[in-house]
Amino acid sequence: MAKVSSVERNMKRQRMVAQYAAKRALLKDIARNKDLPVEERFAAQLKLASLPRNSAPSRVRNRCQVTGRPRGYYRKMKMSRIALRELGSQGLIPGLTKSSW
Repeated sequence: MAKVSSVERNMKRQRMVAQYAAKRALLKDIARNKDLPVEERFAAQLKLASLPRNSAPSRVRNRCQVTGRPRGYYRKMKMSRIALRELGSQGLIPGLTKSSW
């Protein structure tokens, strides 16, 4: 099990990403638009930099929904390899069978 504080911090980041997503997208579009004057694009870049760091999507860490583990994460299942193996062995994941030879 991961530390509760780490999981909560990541959830806070996810909420901030959702909150600022529209504003970040608008400012990025302005900053990338080559047709606009340089001053306007630079002002958009400064506003983008003044937003909270945790509102950037790259700061969110993929974590297991079951245990909170940050490594060995399967995106399709949204869980770590260890939790996937345990639940698969118990037969709780449809279509998943443990291989043995």
